[in-house]
Amino acid sequence: MNRDKVIIKTSIIGILANVLLASFKAIVGILSSSIAIVLDAVNNLSDVMSSVITIIGTKLAKKRPDKNHPYGYGRIENLSTTLIAVIVLYAGVTALVESIKKIIHPVVPDYSAAALIIVASAVVVKIILGTYVKNAGIKVNSDSLIASGSDALLDSVISASTLLAAFIYILFDIRTEAWLGAVIAIVIIKSGLGMLGDSLSNIIGKRISSELSKEIKQTVCSFPEVQGAYDLVLHNYGPNLLIGSVHIEVPDTLTVAELDKLEHRITEKVLTEHRVILAGISVYAANTANDKATQMYSEIRRNVMSHEHLLQIHGFYLDEEHKTIHFDIIIDFAAPDIDEIYQHILNETQEMYPDYHVSITLDTDVSD
Repeated sequence: MNRDKVIIKTSIIGILANVLLASFKAIVGILSSSIAIVLDAVNNLSDVMSSVITIIGTKLAKKRPDKNHPYGYGRIENLSTTLIAVIVLYAGVTALVESIKKIIHPVVPDYSAAALIIVASAVVVKIILGTYVKNAGIKVNSDSLIASGSDALLDSVISASTLLAAFIYILFDIRTEAWLGAVIAIVIIKSGLGMLGDSLSNIIGKRISSELSKEIKQTVCSFPEVQGAYDLVLHNYGPNLLIGSVHIEVPDTLTVAELDKLEHRITEKVLTEHRVILAGISVYAANTANDKATQMYSEIRRNVMSHEHLLQIHGFYLDEEHKTIHFDIIIDFAAPDIDEIYQHILNETQEMYPDYHVSITLDTDVSD
């Protein structure tokens, strides 16, 4: 499956469908003096622009890596989604302003059977189009397509609401057009804000999914030499380019040559099974022939994990020759004062073993 071809094909179908819908709705809205239908047509035009931006973004994101951008241009797709969100927000704000004007200066709508049929048809078309575009986006992992599909499904609800307002006017002679237009505008604005929040979160760098994190760590730990996988960090450089690093805990008896072979095997397996590039694998050495270390780790672990907001302790190693104890801890972001908790644990551990130098690394809770 060619991802780019699917995105472009789906976007072109969306453009054609929305241009036709916008044209019909604009004509019907103007002839019937229906602000809700006119605004619905404007929203369809914003969907056209969204599809155009999706196509341009996909083309630009496909550019080959170069000296200035060695990881490629995949993140442009995040910018495309942000632009789409801004367009949706603009359409929503414009619609709200026009609706308020019509509330202050109302116009009597004039519905015809043809107008109602066109609006009803638009509801069906939007449901089909939205489902098709969103499913295509999920299939090829395109946030832009998913956003466009979700927006189209929202449009079907908006069109259905417009149809409802028409029937209310015909049956009860109650004008709800302008008020419905305001509601439509608020829904559009809310949708735009949601899309904008998601896209900005991706640009800032959001936490990787718990499912992916656990799957990768499980793959890493599938090697018999690996006793634990920690501190998985992944950077997203586009929908199909995740690059990162991980720490593995292995017996302190492994040679450098054995570690080198192990790291190559882990890298290959993770790439094959998860399409993730592990650019770096760091090592924690685990004591293998020291019963004292096992006992000390058990005592320290029990004390450390008794503290509130402690998520994990790992990477423990006892060096009897240099009289040092080292381990890493992870403290929850929700902790009121992470530095204070860290210092408290460091002091407690040092008091437990005054004959040793205690060193603790404070890791960040970057993945599950």
